[in-house]
Amino acid sequence: MAHLTSLEEKLDKIRSPKLQNQREKAVVLSAVEDTLKDQNHDTTPTAYFAALLALLSQSIVPPDNIVNKDLASSVVYLLALIISHVPAALLRSKFPQILASLGPTLTNQDVEAPFLPWALSQTQISPRRAVTGLLALASDHRPKVRKRAQDAIAQVLRHPPPSPALDHPVADMCAETALNTLSDTLAASSMKKRKGKDYAQEQHQPGLIHALQLVKTVASASGGWPSKKIEPLCEVLLGVSRSNNEYLAMAALEVFEIMFTGMAHQFSSSKLPRLMEAVSELKPSHNDSQLLPPWIAVLSRGYDISAQISPEETFHKLPALFDIVSQYLSSASHEIRVSASECLISFLVNCVPDTVITSPSVIDEKVLEKLARAAEDLLSVKYQSAWMEVFHVEAAFCEALRWRASPLARNIVAAIGELRASVSFNGKKEADTVLGKAVMSMGPEAVLEILPLNLRTPQHGQGGRAWLLALLRDNVINTNLAHFRSEFIPLSEAMYQRVIDHGDNEKTMEIKIFETVVQQIWALFPGYCNLPLDLGNAFDQDFAELVSNLLYAQPNLRADICRGLQALVDSNREILAVELSDEEIRSRSRATKAMAQANLDHLATFAGNLLAVLFNVYSQTLPQYRGYILQCINAYLSITKEQELLETFTRVNDLLESALAETASQPPNDKQQPNDRSPNQMPPTSHTLMDLIITLSVYLPLSTFPRLFNLTSRVLPLTLDPQLQKKAYKLLPRLANSSNGVLALQSRNQDLQNLFLSSATSTSPPARRDRLLAIAATITHLPPTDLHFIPSVLSEVVIASKEVNEKARSAAFDLLVLMGRKMMAGGTIEQSKIPHMDACAPRTEASLEEFFTMMSAGLVGSTPHAVSASITALTRVLYEFHAELGSNVIEDLVSTLDLFLTSSNREIVRSCLGFTKVAIVTLPEGIVRPHLASVVPGLMGWSKEHKSRFRAKVKHILERAIRRFGFEAVERCCPDDGKKLLQNIRKSKERKRRKRGEAKEAGEEEAGEDPRKGRFESEYDEAIYGSEEEDGDDSNLASSDDDIGRKRGSKARKDRPAGGGREGKGTYIVEDPDEPLDLLDRSALGRITSRQPLPPAKQRRNTKAKLDLDGKLVFGPDDDDDDGDAMVVDSREDKKEGEPGDGTLEGGINAYVEAIRGRDAVQRGRGG
Repeated sequence: MAHLTSLEEKLDKIRSPKLQNQREKAVVLSAVEDTLKDQNHDTTPTAYFAALLALLSQSIVPPDNIVNKDLASSVVYLLALIISHVPAALLRSKFPQILASLGPTLTNQDVEAPFLPWALSQTQISPRRAVTGLLALASDHRPKVRKRAQDAIAQVLRHPPPSPALDHPVADMCAETALNTLSDTLAASSMKKRKGKDYAQEQHQPGLIHALQLVKTVASASGGWPSKKIEPLCEVLLGVSRSNNEYLAMAALEVFEIMFTGMAHQFSSSKLPRLMEAVSELKPSHNDSQLLPPWIAVLSRGYDISAQISPEETFHKLPALFDIVSQYLSSASHEIRVSASECLISFLVNCVPDTVITSPSVIDEKVLEKLARAAEDLLSVKYQSAWMEVFHVEAAFCEALRWRASPLARNIVAAIGELRASVSFNGKKEADTVLGKAVMSMGPEAVLEILPLNLRTPQHGQGGRAWLLALLRDNVINTNLAHFRSEFIPLSEAMYQRVIDHGDNEKTMEIKIFETVVQQIWALFPGYCNLPLDLGNAFDQDFAELVSNLLYAQPNLRADICRGLQALVDSNREILAVELSDEEIRSRSRATKAMAQANLDHLATFAGNLLAVLFNVYSQTLPQYRGYILQCINAYLSITKEQELLETFTRVNDLLESALAETASQPPNDKQQPNDRSPNQMPPTSHTLMDLIITLSVYLPLSTFPRLFNLTSRVLPLTLDPQLQKKAYKLLPRLANSSNGVLALQSRNQDLQNLFLSSATSTSPPARRDRLLAIAATITHLPPTDLHFIPSVLSEVVIASKEVNEKARSAAFDLLVLMGRKMMAGGTIEQSKIPHMDACAPRTEASLEEFFTMMSAGLVGSTPHAVSASITALTRVLYEFHAELGSNVIEDLVSTLDLFLTSSNREIVRSCLGFTKVAIVTLPEGIVRPHLASVVPGLMGWSKEHKSRFRAKVKHILERAIRRFGFEAVERCCPDDGKKLLQNIRKSKERKRRKRGEAKEAGEEEAGEDPRKGRFESEYDEAIYGSEEEDGDDSNLASSDDDIGRKRGSKARKDRPAGGGREGKGTYIVEDPDEPLDLLDRSALGRITSRQPLPPAKQRRNTKAKLDLDGKLVFGPDDDDDDGDAMVVDSREDKKEGEPGDGTLEGGINAYVEAIRGRDAVQRGRGG
């Protein structure tokens, strides 16, 4: 049924043509349908097909002459649409007749290009003779014909008949034809090149490109390539890949990629060994810089596919492959060396299976030893010119072998470490990369055995290797924590003892170095704690006490210690959360989920004591440095047992209640205000304890939540401590992140409602955003019977939409949308429970329309600020729910808000302009168009007001209206005094289009610009605040006449190179007309600028400084009539009487008024 529906839709488009060239097809279709109707046949796909086939045979007269090309073209076009709906059995049974009718359309020399594609799309099931014709057309010079022929060939090859053979019966023929076409075209191209005949014009070589496309088609549709034709194809493709034409070389490599991809399937994988053998036999000369890179790339990709099919067999071939490819690293060509190194890296990344790492056999170990010797040989003098490439290979070798790199890579690490220590060695960055991978794979213990630090007890003849500490910090992971205890803690103690022995004397450079080394040592601690292998043994009571003492005694080490303690928990929790099998996890990190769970259970035994230490340290740390401590506390709370959590919460809660009681007992004058504290002063104890309560809340059991809510109700009325009030509001949104917290919010929802209503008047400005978030958490879990809470707090949320704080405004808008969705879900509103409502108020059903009615009540507010906030809130919810609202509600809302455009209050009108823009942009056209008669005059009333950018906003709204409803519709509604602005918009739009057309005709139009990127966090913000610069062709208009300069400036900034770079068209060199520019001089860099310098004739002439009669400097515009004389004094005749500065009393008064209220007067902003 779906097929018939789609066919009927296609035929309907043909019955009502919009283009002239489609009318012939409509006539033919109408004639066929009339014939079927006269013969009482149903209009089925089979009936259409039979009638069209008969009509096609009538348009062809033997021998293969087409009587009417237009008729035949229309018939074949219709056949192409209908044949896919005809039963396949019918097509098979009638195929000889179909081919006899379609054959002339394929072989006739006079057939036009638009005719052939529709004929070619018929050949879904094709014998050998039809495929021969398709192959001939697959290299046709007409693109559409060539494309359809290649699609038809691919369709045939992808649907082979049932057979045990790997390839389609005609696959060999297609491959041979495509290969012969490619060989002949390549030979002809080579002949032209040798003779030098018009070879410069043949750089694109379309014939060769078409032949390669045909080879791609056959290769992609035949499972790689027919196995009998693999060797000659490889030889021809490698010949093409050495071409100077980059496109041809890439196309040849793409054919190899298609072949390998096709052979990756299980069915055709048996062809891969033969293909790899053919590629290996075609090994180019050792110094062939054109052919070797593509050959190496093909070899790399081939063995990548081979490793996917037979990983063990491919891995055993790696030593031989290493020997073959590594010899090219000694080549003098940089391209060959890079290709060889990338190939070796690919071998190591793709051809080493996980089973070799986790459980190697005896043969696998021997292969690994051979690979290690081969990698070690790369560091010999023979490959010294390629050492930078070799280092990349060595890094990949260490990374591929993972922990098996120890002890196989010992000699490699020793050799590179010796090179790295050399002062004259230039590849230290690459050497550091290799050593970093070795640390990550072998572990720091193995690397330090080979390259000891030599800091505590330097060995004779060896310098210190303090530079290893930075490498260890960045690469230590998944190793033994016991090594840190045995190696680095004693070293840290020895270094710190030297600092202590120095006493309070002035620090010398040596003492500062010791302090730095101590910092670097403990910077290793997070890496050692990232999934350690021996956590159960290494992290014992002694170590926990050591860490605790350091947290108290060494504030400079707290960040690294806290990150390390947190990593112990997080790394094991990640193992439990990952959706992989134990085998996959073990191959990556030598751990299992059972080991991770055992590690967490072990850490949980220390969690209580560690939390006590962390709480104390948190209370001793300044607020700006507490973040990492709180994250560490959060990690250990997640693994703490429930009983310990209860005890911890009880202690913290009791301390907080005591602190609150102490604060309440203080006289008002003794209470320190938050703003009176300096940044380096500790906050009150109540603030610190409240932070800990918030962190604890997510992990607490249900039995503790009554005490939590009681604490919250006690803190919220504290108006003298806004920060504490803000923290109390943060508690409720955090509870919504846990399952127990959600249950508590649902069970105590009524108490929370009463708490919010009672504390509405005591909310301080800093806490408003968090209060809105807390209300949102409550409304999310609001039962359908308690929806009266929404109108109870609605006015507060509406007013919050005009908050100065942006985050508070965003929270208010999100809460309004949440309220709308809650009301739309349905429920009951007990109006008698709403504050200030009559106790006999009736019960109403919740709906979206009712929600808009509630919000509309704010339009009769007593203050302009309240009215403006109501309009802003209505704008937001209308934008969100305009698709769900009824048309009557929207029309009433638009009619009501049209009246506010005539208000004299700018704050109200500013909000109303935003509503008008949203209405024009988002509402259905049928609703907005009738209101243009009232909207446009209202907008024109503010089109001459420049304050608050009213003119620019009005102009932009008119542009959007013109774009949607047309210029004539807007002009009819515009008063006469405003039509000048509309004409300005129309002319600017036409001028912009005309310039674009001229640029396009001159070929100067820039390349397609990047698609517009959103600069706003939400679609609503973009609809309200989005400027005309972002909305298509007719949007690049200046928002007002006096904004043109600013628009030009933004256009200039937009035309600069991306990223602020000084490259391309935006970079210029400033030349001195008196002296030639010396590009070898370092000062030449100072002459590079991103602005186009002015021509010499237009550059400003140098003038002497102007002085008055007293010798003081005179500032002002140059006067050309003074002939450069700076001693000209203004005379009174130059000024009219009464102007500022004319010397009269009236002029003096006017000068004072100009200084106070003029354009250049100082204005007070938000910051004063």
